Amino acid sequence: MPKIAIIGAGSVIFAKQLISDILSQPALTRCTLSLMDIDPNKLALTGAVARRLIKDNGLGAKVEETTDRRAALNGADYVLCLVQIGGIDIVEKDITIPSKYGINQAVGDTLGPAGIVRAQRSIPVILDIARDMEELCPDAWLLNYTNPMVMITKALYMETKIKALGLCHAVQGTVERLAALLEMPIEELTHWVAGINHMAWVLRLEDPAGNDLYPRLFAALEDPTLYGQDKIGFEMLKYFGYFVTESSHVSEYVPYLRQRPELVEYFGVPEGRVLINTRKRMAKEPAKIKDMLESPGKLSLDLSGEYASRIMNSLETGEMLRINANVQNTNLITNLPQGSCVEVPCLVDKAGVHPCHVGALPSQLAALCNSNVSVQDLAVEAILEENLEKLIQAIALDPLTAATCTLPEIWEMSIELLQSQREMLPPGILAQLDRL
Repeated sequence: MPKIAIIGAGSVIFAKQLISDILSQPALTRCTLSLMDIDPNKLALTGAVARRLIKDNGLGAKVEETTDRRAALNGADYVLCLVQIGGIDIVEKDITIPSKYGINQAVGDTLGPAGIVRAQRSIPVILDIARDMEELCPDAWLLNYTNPMVMITKALYMETKIKALGLCHAVQGTVERLAALLEMPIEELTHWVAGINHMAWVLRLEDPAGNDLYPRLFAALEDPTLYGQDKIGFEMLKYFGYFVTESSHVSEYVPYLRQRPELVEYFGVPEGRVLINTRKRMAKEPAKIKDMLESPGKLSLDLSGEYASRIMNSLETGEMLRINANVQNTNLITNLPQGSCVEVPCLVDKAGVHPCHVGALPSQLAALCNSNVSVQDLAVEAILEENLEKLIQAIALDPLTAATCTLPEIWEMSIELLQSQREMLPPGILAQLDRL
């Protein structure tokens, strides 16, 4: 049975959900779960939850816990990456320092100043994981959940030979939201979604008879109640013709929706929303896990909408599956740069993961995506080269940053932001900072 390594298993609630997903798949119920984290206390909590799930449901899976990454990776068949490099205090600086300069970020994990410095922290670590995999489990699949998804996945394809997929729940979440708006069971919706992570576009949305549901979405624009449920998604639909995934993120990735305080208030996605929610979740998590472990009732298995367990099940059994994943653009979307990272439909079976050819996006959608791809590609280049000037140029090309600040302000902000997390920077960037 497969060995599944979870790197960053100290993210207890998310790890618990992924473990529940895994144990819900009949082909994986006797797997070995190798849980790894640098925090032994959080790791022990995840291990306890995993063992309780196995015991309560009479399964034959095994659990290993280790703070040694190489031990977890050794002989793995699948590697799930959940790491967050730097912790919550550094993430707070990612939000608050740009805020001083007027750059209002809602999430800050994929693009913008926060997303780019997060990539600077994360890419070297995840490349180290992949290089360990090349030595210890070269045939394993790396299923990455760590953001910034596009930049990390692109770096993996550029620098390693590991089979890697970038996974996100943006497409599933958006389709669920559209099903609710249309008052239809989600099982009745057929969708075709493609673009880039957190800016993928619902290119087709149909009912079981093949009828186009877009006329109903355009009609919903005129209903204040429906429009109010997703103002950003409907705003993009109104002006660009298609519904977009992850509207909270998209508010950061275009120059129209949050460069003034009144816009932030109107669209209802406050600054640092995810940071605030994460702090609240972290404060409640220990008590929640304790209550879960002390509960006399059975811990039942709950299959979520996350793709990871379904992918592993299909690779093990050959059962056909269609997902959306982040992969290298090998002529999949013809009017986005080749070699960049795109989010497209993929078919999964025992032979592997097969990305689907999408063709050209509508020109306006490709232009919006390209405004992000150019930033992401330059940032990855800068990180791999340890080139400070290119890193700041990438921040300056970010659409929201460019709509908010002058070039001198962007330079000053970028230096302050990088100086605030010197301990996380590579030697090349540090040396260039010190020469300024």
